[in-house]
Amino acid sequence: MTMRVAVLDDWQRIAEGSADWSPLKARAEVVFFHEAFASEDEAAAKLADFDVLMTMRERTAFPSSLVARLPRLKLFAMTGQRGSTLDLAGMMKRGITVSFTSGSDTGNGTAELALGLMMAAARNIVQGDAAIRAGRFQEGVAAGPELAGKTLGLIGLGRIGQNMARFGKAIGMEILAWSPNLTEARAAEGGATFCAKDELLARADVVSLHIVLSDRTRGLLGARELGLMKSGAILINTSRGPLVDEAALIAALQAGGIIAALDVYDREPLPSDHPLRRLPNTVLTPHLGYGTSQTFAEFYRQGIENVLAFLDGAPIRLLKPAQ
Repeated sequence: MTMRVAVLDDWQRIAEGSADWSPLKARAEVVFFHEAFASEDEAAAKLADFDVLMTMRERTAFPSSLVARLPRLKLFAMTGQRGSTLDLAGMMKRGITVSFTSGSDTGNGTAELALGLMMAAARNIVQGDAAIRAGRFQEGVAAGPELAGKTLGLIGLGRIGQNMARFGKAIGMEILAWSPNLTEARAAEGGATFCAKDELLARADVVSLHIVLSDRTRGLLGARELGLMKSGAILINTSRGPLVDEAALIAALQAGGIIAALDVYDREPLPSDHPLRRLPNTVLTPHLGYGTSQTFAEFYRQGIENVLAFLDGAPIRLLKPAQ
């Protein structure tokens, strides 16, 4: 029986051009999926006849209920090394091999996108582009503020947060930072001044989220926290949608108090009828943060290597069961 490989989550249709697939296509049937599955039932029906799944991080969820409906699954080749929506432990218990892709995650791509979102939101770049394309010029495009001298508040000061701190400093912004485990000394090392979360929200002209989603951080910013932000302040989220209470965020945006520049959402792809799409005080991108051409080239190159090694009976980059 021919080995069947499903390449999932290729929403941008760039997988085939990102790496050399010919060695794998010579040994297996490779099918690319360009659309998100509408439901778990659809995913189960379309993937039941595949032996190998190559998935893109943070896209299709694989809970235990779905994995149980994939009788031929032998290798789950994921990108990155973690996935909160993937029942990796359950897969391994069922005897499914799980491989990952490695590489140095500098956080450059996500930080650069956060910088771009900040610039676009502050200077009304999206509105200016729309005006030009509609045959207008400056009509209807508000003047935005200079960011030099303003305050950038970073929630999270890891690799991405530190990159964003450097960008903000280069512009001439004051940098504040907070996270649950951050100290004054570590903040200073990362190029920021530590302050309490509420103070950061009240002082910052721009708040940018760079923190891992967990049970402790889910809903980190709710109605109370959003209410602390300055009128006209910009909230940037390139981390995870559920860090911010979505209903509270929509209410704050509808009230016109803040501006949101978002790359991530509670549900992805963002539904076509979602209210965020209709709010004028938003800048929205479709989860582009980590997805640079360099990142995809590395993801797919290593993913192909992982599948070929598995077919050779000597799998590599194996995820180990949690201790």
